[in-house]
Amino acid sequence: MTDQPIFERIRDYVTKDDVVLFMKGTPVFPQCGFSSVVSQVLNHLDVKYQSYNVLEDMELREGIKAYSDWPTIPQLYVKGEFVGGCDIVKEMFQTGELQSLFTEKGVAA
Repeated sequence: MTDQPIFERIRDYVTKDDVVLFMKGTPVFPQCGFSSVVSQVLNHLDVKYQSYNVLEDMELREGIKAYSDWPTIPQLYVKGEFVGGCDIVKEMFQTGELQSLFTEKGVAA
């Protein structure tokens, strides 16, 4: 990983809070269906999370894709680790795997 300032900022974001969601829009006003689904899952599980709106920050929007080597938004991080995008999060939620991950990582859900 390069030492680009945006990577340093992203590293700070994903380590500062237990659960971090990079999304289009905000949890209250998602601006993309996929971002809406992931925030709904987190809200349903009553997980406290920090979100960052990539539509307000083009450097962050491009930087997060390079940081995770994942081409799409939203992106969910738990305890600094990249979990996945909408399809992965939704599938993990449906199988109970997401709830297990939160328990395993000591995240209150």
